[in-house]
Amino acid sequence: MHNRMMVTGAGSGLGREIALRWAREGWQLALSDINESGLAETLGLVREAGGDGFVQRCDVRDYSQLIALAQACETKLGGIDVVVNNAGVASGGFFEELSLEDWDWQIAINLMGVVKGCKAFLPLVQRSKGKIINIASMAALMQAPGMSNYNVAKAGVVALSESLLVELRGQEVGVHVLCPSFFQTNLMDSYRGPTPNMKAQIGKLLEASPITAADIADYLYQQVAAGVFMILPHEEGRMAWKIKQQNPQAIYDEMAALAEKKRSKSRA
Repeated sequence: MHNRMMVTGAGSGLGREIALRWAREGWQLALSDINESGLAETLGLVREAGGDGFVQRCDVRDYSQLIALAQACETKLGGIDVVVNNAGVASGGFFEELSLEDWDWQIAINLMGVVKGCKAFLPLVQRSKGKIINIASMAALMQAPGMSNYNVAKAGVVALSESLLVELRGQEVGVHVLCPSFFQTNLMDSYRGPTPNMKAQIGKLLEASPITAADIADYLYQQVAAGVFMILPHEEGRMAWKIKQQNPQAIYDEMAALAEKKRSKSRA
């Protein structure tokens, strides 16, 4: 009976949509976030969609809270089959403008939050021969200018996922990593960066995206079922990654031009 899922960052955005997509299949959801009102709302939507479950506040920076969440999954659901490490925050700024605190904040949540989620829930997925789904970003593969701390954290999530993929295959634990491009989300609510101007630019990119978080959750559902490891939900993301694998220099040249454009805009 493999139908129990844990999602971090489930109070809004992509985390909520992932929970709803699996809820439509009748799954039991363990929903966590630091935003408790968002969580309560997600649980209501999950029940309407045909699923059920419970909510628990959890800050992924705090390993003890993740361990407590794993214990709650044990107690309330008898274990867990799929773990979704989705909690994340946006960030931006050129390297020379980013403080070391900006780096610490970004790595603590977007990278170490995923490491701690994997560590806290590994015994449960080993027992259920379940799956780990880590949410990274196309930023992990493309390293766009003006967001080096975000790029590094997300690249770390991909490297972690690759490491787990090969280490856990013999234990029949599946591992997947999702790399969405920009999509319509409330990620910018958490944005931190030195130039408000850049926030507006990233916000524009997010608005312009024709694909919604619900579309991405549905694509994720299909690709996990098909056993795909690296899941790229955006057509342009898949194309860019193909180009980079064949001709990285072409991507670097384009990104360098983009960096110049971003610089002149943030000076404006």
